[in-house]
Amino acid sequence: MKIYFDTCSLQRPLDDKNQVRIALEAEAILGLIMLSEMDRFELISSETLLFEVQKTPNVHRKRYILNVLNKGQLFIQLNDDIKKRANALNKIGIKSVEALHVACAEAAGADYFCTCDDKLLKKAKALNSHTTAVSPLELIEKIET
Repeated sequence: MKIYFDTCSLQRPLDDKNQVRIALEAEAILGLIMLSEMDRFELISSETLLFEVQKTPNVHRKRYILNVLNKGQLFIQLNDDIKKRANALNKIGIKSVEALHVACAEAAGADYFCTCDDKLLKKAKALNSHTTAVSPLELIEKIET
């Protein structure tokens, strides 16, 4: 099984946990990272993730995400096909960088694309794709059953 986490899901454990949903998603992401370290699934990294992480001004967040991405078993570099797919996704309302994440996940043959972004999740779920879009809580349920 292959899983692609977008940047917002990877950062969830570092977010303020004053809301129950955020606290639950943070724990789910930490659990999923642990499961990837136990080889329960392949963690996918990408040039898009690295690009976005490099723009993160918070050094602690940047180090944390780079550490997680270094555990990835598969690295996806941008190519013309990915850019073309991202452009098509952008035309149907998915923002540019988010479209690149979805396109990278699809190009990697990811079984799941995980995001905490509700708007992106809704749009990605509506796609006719072999990659299933899920929230962290949905993903933990699918892996644990």
